[in-house]
Amino acid sequence: MDSSDSINKELIAELESADIVNDGNLILSDVSLKLYKGDFLYIVGKVGSGKTSIIKTLIGEIPVKKGIARVGDFDLVKLKKRQIPYLRRSIGVVFQDFQLLMDRSVKDNLMFVLDATGWKNKRAKEERIEQVLSAVGMNTKAHKMPHQLSGGEQQRIVIARALLNNPSIILADEPTGNLDADTTDEIMELFMRLHRETGTSVIMVTHNRSLFRKYPAQMMICENQTCRMASENDFQNER
Repeated sequence: MDSSDSINKELIAELESADIVNDGNLILSDVSLKLYKGDFLYIVGKVGSGKTSIIKTLIGEIPVKKGIARVGDFDLVKLKKRQIPYLRRSIGVVFQDFQLLMDRSVKDNLMFVLDATGWKNKRAKEERIEQVLSAVGMNTKAHKMPHQLSGGEQQRIVIARALLNNPSIILADEPTGNLDADTTDEIMELFMRLHRETGTSVIMVTHNRSLFRKYPAQMMICENQTCRMASENDFQNER
């Protein structure tokens, strides 16, 4: 992003010269990222290049041992365990493998999240579930069980779940990795529409660079044990 574009925009997440360590092993070093309100950012790289580690870092699952790391008002370098649930309430996460509760309906999957994140008013919960299901085109599927839905429909429910608490960021980890080409396009169109309509910042991890070519946005590249924002040369190579 050009610095002139960011002057009046709110900084949502930041990594600067960050070292990311998991179980004592250095995963990524000298990582820098700036995400502003309303940004859409791809994190691209080969399998095993550390892309998902960025997601896990931003939700407080993997610690940052050096540098600057913030999400909203949370300092990830000094993050305490008791703060992690509050951090995660400000973030919506979309997984490749859905991670829906298979023993309960779509509505009850969403109700579970609202209950777990402190919603008390029954009517407010019902209204919020209706809103997010409508937003992803699944308002007639609330009574269905996950196994009764296609992969694309399940992913729409996962996106609805991510929207429940009006997050400042949606983190999508290979959200189209298990979908066919046509369904991938449907899910990407949905992400782009929600991004435009809600202004929610999106970070999408993918190894599928054709997504970037078809749905262009900012890009971060993970390679050689680090991640960096793409340069103009990188963008030229993608075209």
